[in-house]
Amino acid sequence: MNVAVRSHATTKQVSEHFDVLIVGAGISGIGSAYHIEKQLPGTSYVILETQATFGGTWSTHRYPGIRSDSDLHTFGYSFKPWVGPPIATAEEILAYMNEVIDDNDIARHIRYKHRINSASWSSEQNLWTIEATTTDTGEAKTFTANFLWMCQGYYRHSEGYTPEWKGMDRFKGRIVHPQSWPDDIDLANKKVVVIGSGATAATLVPNIADACAHVTMLQRSPTYFRLGRNAIEIAEELRRLQVDEEWIHEIVRRKILFEQDAFTKLCIAKPEQVKKDLIDQIRAVLGPDYDVETHFTPTYRPWRQRIAFVPDADLFKGIASGKASVVTDEIECFVENGIQLKSGKLLEADIVVTATGFNLAALGDIAFEIDGKPLAFGDTVTYRGMMFTGVPNMVWVFGYFRASWTLRVDLVADFVCRLLGHMKAKGTKKVEVRLRPEDHNMPILPWIDPENFNPGYIMRNMDLLPKRGDKPEWQHSQDYWTEKDEIPKTDLDDGAFVYG
Repeated sequence: MNVAVRSHATTKQVSEHFDVLIVGAGISGIGSAYHIEKQLPGTSYVILETQATFGGTWSTHRYPGIRSDSDLHTFGYSFKPWVGPPIATAEEILAYMNEVIDDNDIARHIRYKHRINSASWSSEQNLWTIEATTTDTGEAKTFTANFLWMCQGYYRHSEGYTPEWKGMDRFKGRIVHPQSWPDDIDLANKKVVVIGSGATAATLVPNIADACAHVTMLQRSPTYFRLGRNAIEIAEELRRLQVDEEWIHEIVRRKILFEQDAFTKLCIAKPEQVKKDLIDQIRAVLGPDYDVETHFTPTYRPWRQRIAFVPDADLFKGIASGKASVVTDEIECFVENGIQLKSGKLLEADIVVTATGFNLAALGDIAFEIDGKPLAFGDTVTYRGMMFTGVPNMVWVFGYFRASWTLRVDLVADFVCRLLGHMKAKGTKKVEVRLRPEDHNMPILPWIDPENFNPGYIMRNMDLLPKRGDKPEWQHSQDYWTEKDEIPKTDLDDGAFVYG
């Protein structure tokens, strides 16, 4: 039960206290709340969410055709069976999340339209103080919490990343970013250029191809895609046999995870074979005369960037039909009626969509302080991508790139619930991680190895992210198949954990 206490702020506003404060009501925040409900009954908690509703990405992104690029059998929660097609629309994902909220009485714990401005830790009180503002009224709100659970994701929801190109101000058409898709945009009879080659571009292009005169995907360099039916045969068969959905969910999750592990290992062991197999799938749809070498043959090995799944080959069917096309080139500048390319070609456009990625916001654009000193997140070292040296009573949920994000939500939630239970049993109010004596000569490296994984939004902002060591416990391995065994076995009395 939350207890109202007086704030020491000069405004004397009332602050509310909770055992746990969760930042964000997206896929991570709702999943974490479920685990508190089930594993730590009686724990008081609140979820603060900037938006007017739950869902995070799936509510803020409204561009045509928005869908998952991970299968929902693994992107869905371990505790809630997914019964629809593996690649799901935002609407289907939100309906699924809404059922989790309703079934577990989570709604009463969520405070919408609460933007967090600052979070300050006091070692004297062993408390976090969170200052927030309500986005509709501008009212200042203060909360205190024993433990902070960061579930806000990793990018800025308010704006996407759009590079600055010469001449953008000269362009007479409209420039939009998928992350802030306007309600009033009219695509009819328009020439549309979508800049980008990732999952967003691959989703947008086939979904607007019928609505506009023509759509062109303009990419600087090719990327990898996987093609397949938007269905899982074993799930269909088990449903025909009337097997319980919980059994189907678990069986299909295990099958997919086994296959993903095998595929990831194959990408490392036999990258050229994987590359050929992926490109041959595309060639089979586009035909022998299409220039697959130029437009769909990446120069890097598979899995150095995320591989988007294209259900039912819809992107490539749109290209084959002539309603969509791909141009691989670089932008020289914008001109009044389109984009001048470095090759000399003019790409005419009425509308340009910049599917060019995210702006990283590692800590949700919240001003953090530890005992009055601003937190320089980039100076900390991560413990398994969850905790950070010198930052007490806080865990951050950062999911997987090579597997579904939500797999790590469940893993981290189990860890946090076990940690909070361990602290209660020890009678301690504070926990933080510190490098042990045997770690002090350990090489300190960037958050992630660019040779292993190098998406643009990470590379542009690596300095904002914590450092890693060269030992498994001091890095975010991105390897679910190892972490699913290692994290549950974490020794909470290891010297890396300091209690107080």
